[in-house]
Amino acid sequence: MAISTLAQIEALYHFTDVRNIDSIRQMGGLHPYSSLLRQSVDIPAPGGNEWSHESDQRLGVDSDIHLCFRNSHPMEHVARNANRIGQVIYLKIDPCVLHWPNVRFTSDVSNKAGVIPVPIGEAEQILDFEVLYSHTDWRDPAIMARLKSAEKCEVLVPHVIPLSLIRNI
Repeated sequence: MAISTLAQIEALYHFTDVRNIDSIRQMGGLHPYSSLLRQSVDIPAPGGNEWSHESDQRLGVDSDIHLCFRNSHPMEHVARNANRIGQVIYLKIDPCVLHWPNVRFTSDVSNKAGVIPVPIGEAEQILDFEVLYSHTDWRDPAIMARLKSAEKCEVLVPHVIPLSLIRNI
């Protein structure tokens, strides 16, 4: 990924229920779901259900923290509508995590069948930076379709994200 492209990304986002904030603070940051399970951490309001956690594990993305490019993600709407989460906060993450080892990118929701994570460097050719980071007419149905597609993309971080890199906690 070229430096000029990365420079466009001012923040990444992780959605969670506000009931999880104290736990995130106590743990010193965001941890991958599989790590929380191994540590027997009680998650007050998990966003995923049994199916999504099993799918994450089967596809090898349960050891990652899932981030998105905007403070909107279709899975947040699904989790909220299923009453798994209530009051949502999008944690704003420093984009320096993009430079960490083994960070990956998916061009759709990461636990969807057929979606293959690729090294973050390949995101430049896939991600629609124009619709995410420049002025486009979202009233245009074709542009709105591009935005909806870009909002499904994820960054997978296989490391703890410390509190110091979460800008609004």
